[in-house]
Amino acid sequence: MQSQKWNFDNSYAKLPNIFFTEQNPVPIPAPKLIIFNHPLAKSLNVPYELQTLAGNATPPNTQPIAQAYAGHQFGHFTKLGDGRAILIGEHVTPTGKRVDIQLKGSGKTPYSRGGDGRAALGPMLREYIISEAMFSLGVPTTRSLAVVATGEIVQRERKLQGAILTRVANSHIRVGTFEYAANYGTVNDVRALANYTMARHFPKAETYVEFLKEVIKRQALLIAKWQLIGFIHGVMNTDNMAISGETIDYGPCAFMDTYNPDTVFSSIDEYGRYAYKNQPKMAAWNLARFAETLLPLLHDNKNKATELAQTEVTNFTNLYKNNWLAGMRAKLGLTQESQDDERLIKDLLQIMQRTNADYTNTFRNLTLGRTDTSLHQWNERLQAKRPAKPTHNPTIIPRNHQIEKALSAAEQGDLTVAENLLRVLEKPYDYSSEHTEYSTPPARSCAYKTFCGT
Repeated sequence: MQSQKWNFDNSYAKLPNIFFTEQNPVPIPAPKLIIFNHPLAKSLNVPYELQTLAGNATPPNTQPIAQAYAGHQFGHFTKLGDGRAILIGEHVTPTGKRVDIQLKGSGKTPYSRGGDGRAALGPMLREYIISEAMFSLGVPTTRSLAVVATGEIVQRERKLQGAILTRVANSHIRVGTFEYAANYGTVNDVRALANYTMARHFPKAETYVEFLKEVIKRQALLIAKWQLIGFIHGVMNTDNMAISGETIDYGPCAFMDTYNPDTVFSSIDEYGRYAYKNQPKMAAWNLARFAETLLPLLHDNKNKATELAQTEVTNFTNLYKNNWLAGMRAKLGLTQESQDDERLIKDLLQIMQRTNADYTNTFRNLTLGRTDTSLHQWNERLQAKRPAKPTHNPTIIPRNHQIEKALSAAEQGDLTVAENLLRVLEKPYDYSSEHTEYSTPPARSCAYKTFCGT
């Protein structure tokens, strides 16, 4: 049996120097393991080493860096970077899979913008739970290998326990990384980044137009998957759109309970820019910013380059809609496509909104053949058309009140609540009686707010 060990490479550090700064994690005084993802570690063939996960020691062949990027935050461009994250390196598995190993909350970097570079236990454990739930739900996502308490206090609105999250990603290359190159570098820097990203994530793309097309295709699938499970990212700034097509940054995200397309959870999204209904639109907006960075590479003639970019970005809407419709048909058991499928789906959503129906449980109940009176007539239409039952509806999601309960207990030293929640979230499509507690919406509706976890 092969022993689990780190096998680091540092290909990103071979890019031009503008993309990163060499930086070691800031050591912590009293690391304590909070949680370790043994199944993920086994799949990646990596070991459990507390001092590495704490940032107190770096394995051989590592070249820790802080990555630079920029981005549009709520529509305004600003210079950004991984202000509290260090990319330890790229672990290469025995099968050749390459993943970033990043420590989040590991201290100040040149991109900290005045912050302390640290993170609190609650937000890091929150990202661990939700990212692993997303993985089990079948959504492309970064993953979480470990959460380690630092033994330090971080000062926010109140004093909190410090923690470091070990994040695993196909890469941390973002739309904002390309914006950084386009705004602060040269065309050659953009080209170097594009060539690197194509080689790492899109090896079959032979041209920059094909590269753009493939990025758009992955985002159209990702956003459709978000919408299908009622996930609201909360802060779809361009720096939070990963080129690899993974969900990244679980700060102000949450899942809908009551269906309402206007739902917003982020405390800083005062005008609903990133509301549930706007996520496809904002993905297209972000992709337009990405396409703009590639214009010098798409064609020597600027007008022709713009035309090529506009064509591909415009196609996002069709790709997204096709993915969403296919997913909704699967959720409803519509085994054959029909022109009136979309109307049937929209009728259902309108009934759900009008009756304040729980999003996840409505589809769960349809799967189980249970509908209330408000859906009875609609369900008769469905059954008359398609007798098949859907098999694509989760019975549980990481509901907001369950997450808060787990985090509150963890801050008091009790990890059993989080561990039990994680255990049931591993199999979200199992219709088990054990899931009843976790599939029940909160007793009363409330204006739930999430924060960026700084």
